[in-house]
Formats: sequence, structure tokens, C-alpha cells
Amino acid sequence: MTYSIIQKSQLEGALRLDAEYYQPEYFIDFSKGKWSSIGENFNCQYGLSLAMNDEKIGYPMYKMDDINDSFLLSDGVRFANAAQSEYQSFKLNKNDILFNRVNSEEFVGRTGIFKDNVDGIFASYLIRLTPKTKSRILPDYLNIFLNSKFGLKQIRKYSRRAVNQANVNAEELKQFRIALLNNNEQESIKDLTDKSWAEIENSKSFYRQAEDLLLGELGLKDFEAEETLFSIVNFSDIQKSNRLDAEYFQAKFEELIKKLEEYGVKQLEKVIENVPAKFNPYGEPKKEFRYVELSNIDTSLGIISGSSTVLGKEAASRAKRLLKTDDVIVSSVEGSLEKAALVSKEQEDYLASTGFFQFRSKEILPEVLLVLAKSIVFQYQLQQRCAGTILTAVPHESIKDILIPVLPRETQEKIAELVKKSHAARQKSKELLEESKRKVEEMIEKGGN
Repeated sequence: MTYSIIQKSQLEGALRLDAEYYQPEYFIDFSKGKWSSIGENFNCQYGLSLAMNDEKIGYPMYKMDDINDSFLLSDGVRFANAAQSEYQSFKLNKNDILFNRVNSEEFVGRTGIFKDNVDGIFASYLIRLTPKTKSRILPDYLNIFLNSKFGLKQIRKYSRRAVNQANVNAEELKQFRIALLNNNEQESIKDLTDKSWAEIENSKSFYRQAEDLLLGELGLKDFEAEETLFSIVNFSDIQKSNRLDAEYFQAKFEELIKKLEEYGVKQLEKVIENVPAKFNPYGEPKKEFRYVELSNIDTSLGIISGSSTVLGKEAASRAKRLLKTDDVIVSSVEGSLEKAALVSKEQEDYLASTGFFQFRSKEILPEVLLVLAKSIVFQYQLQQRCAGTILTAVPHESIKDILIPVLPRETQEKIAELVKKSHAARQKSKELLEESKRKVEEMIEKGGN
């Protein structure tokens, strides 16, 4: 049995009496070294509660899913139509820190720093941390501290658990204590995080080059479909598609198909294996699997950036995909179709949801297949096939005739090399962040904390 013996004087003003708060694994000896509270150094502000849209109306509104690897990333951000006064009060500035105050216990406390040049705002379940005038803490250092074991211990300690979620409010966040490293030590952490962010920007640049090369080859680099209020279709087209809705017959879809046919295409089922979701994790009830959901996909680069651990017997009923190296998974859910990722060697045998397509090809290099899947070549054709009411998605049997261009091998290899450089830069970014966390922990422990 694990237990803690707590003196009445240690009950922190009797504000918390629950056993979880006093678990031994959350203990930090604050009597050694110099510590200060977050509240002494930073202002805390809750975000906005507004409906978000995918039509890019209003301002980019950052939410918990946009915090990845200790940064806020704008690639999958949705928009909210905020009033000008709201925008002025909640506009993000460079080096603002966002703390996720409520979610499942796994995600509460997810923290990231804003480095982008985007006029964004932030959602209500996030807390913004901005330094006070006399703050002794650099934002970059606080961000890494909250992602280190010293920050995570306090996040777990202060989390209030409910049935399906946990939360840490702003007043509790202000009570978190942070080790007062000297200025040179804090600057060394800032240097590492700046280098990490630079690698993220390099990664995006390489990926954009890969996409430009693909679209340039297909004559689609500056593709813009004419905006029309109606389409004229033949009855035979309605019979062939078994669709009568106006969304299916949008002019942009027809114009894209014409462009692709000019280049030369094959039907998807002729060049790509659409792997069926038949794996049964319940057959291995005691085995630990890594499970990938839509929220684990880094939209900008096409990588799996996270996963959760689950026993086979506890896996979700939709966890029926067993991933293999170089598979490309693509969301089938409307509103998330851009979530596509290339499975790395380290992610072999991960589980994934039936909410993804799982593609393999012998004619198309996996990196090229990824770029195709994230480009308008795939995206428009998937959008066209979306169906349903409550949960609109792409039926798996509807994609057999999607048109796929097979590029010359030489062009494919150039695209693949750029994607590999993109993913390598992202991996370097993660390594620099891990180094910064290790360095923070070592400096705190060396200082006697």
C-alpha cells in the first residue's frame, strides 16, 4: 500500500484534503534552492468562448489540439468570428504561453509557446500566461519547465479529477512553483527552443517545396476553379455517381478532374491498396498497443506526432487498423480530411481507428503518396465523396475510382527526398526540445532542488 503522512500544518490552508493531491510521486522539496510562484511572475487570462468554423471567417482561434511538442502550430487551426474588441483583448503575441486547463487527465496541462506570425486568438479552455513587468522568469524557460518532470508533477498534483476529465484553474496555476535559474541558464534554454522552432520552420519549407514540385508537375500549382452558383450535368452522370446533391457536382471538382485527365491518371484501385480494417486487438488482451487518433496527426507535415497506450482488451471498438512502415493514413471524416500521415519505422504495429483510410502502393513512393493525399488531388476528390447527415464522412467503398496520377520515377524521388528532409528537420526539433527539458531538470537538480 502506498500512502503519505501529512501534518495538519502541511494541508496548504486546508484547501485540498483529497488523497490524490498528497501522492508521494508529486513531492518536490521546495526548501532547497530558490523558487518562485507563477503568480508572482506571470499574469493569467482565460480565453474566448466562440463557435469555430472551417471557412476561415474571422480570426485563427487556437485550441488544445494546436499545441504540439511545446509549441502552438497554426496549420490545423480553425477560425472564429470575434468582434474587434474581443480580438484586441485576446490577440496572441509572440512568446505568449498557453496552458490547457481542462481535458482528459492525459491532456490537461498541455503547454505551448506562441512563436508564429499569425493574428490569432485563443479558446476559453486555455489560459494565457504573460510575464509581469518585474518577472524573473523568461517565457521560454517557463514553457519548458511546465513540460519537464517538475512541471508535470505539479500539473498532476493540482488536477481536479472528475469522471471523464481533469482541470486546473488559473488560481491553482498561479500557485505552481518554478525554480529560479540564473539569467544565463534561462537564456541557454531559450536558445535551444529558438533552434527547435527554426527546425520546425525548415521542416515546413521542405514540405512546401515537395508540394510545389508535385503540383508543378501536374500543372496544378496555381489551380483556381471558377466560382459558379450552379452546374449543368447530364442525367447519365447522376446515374453513374448515384448522387443528386449539388455539393457533388461543384465546378471545382469537374475542373480538377479535367486537369488530371490531361496529365494521365489511373483509378485508385489499380495503383493503391486500400487496406481493410480487420485487425482484432481483443485477440491479444494483455498486449500494450500504441493507439493513433485524429488528434495525433500533425497536419502541416503529415506525421504521427503522438499516441496513447492501451491494452488489447481495452481498445476502442474502432481500433481495427494495424499500421505498417510506409503506410499512409488519411482521415475519412469531413472537416478532418487534411489529416494524413506517413507511418515511420518507429510506428510499426501501432493501432489506428477505422476513421482513417490506410494506403499502400508499389507504383508510388510512400512520401509521394503522402503529398498527393494532402494536396488538392486527393482532397477535392475526397470532399466530393463525403456523405451522411450526423457524421459526414467518405464511404470506404466510394474511393475505388478516385483518379491518381503516377509521376515519373525521377520526379517521385525528388519529392520523396524533400519530404524526408522535412521529417528529419521535425525530428531534430523534437530532439532539441528533449535536450532543453533534460537541461532544465539537470540544472534544477544540480542546484539542490
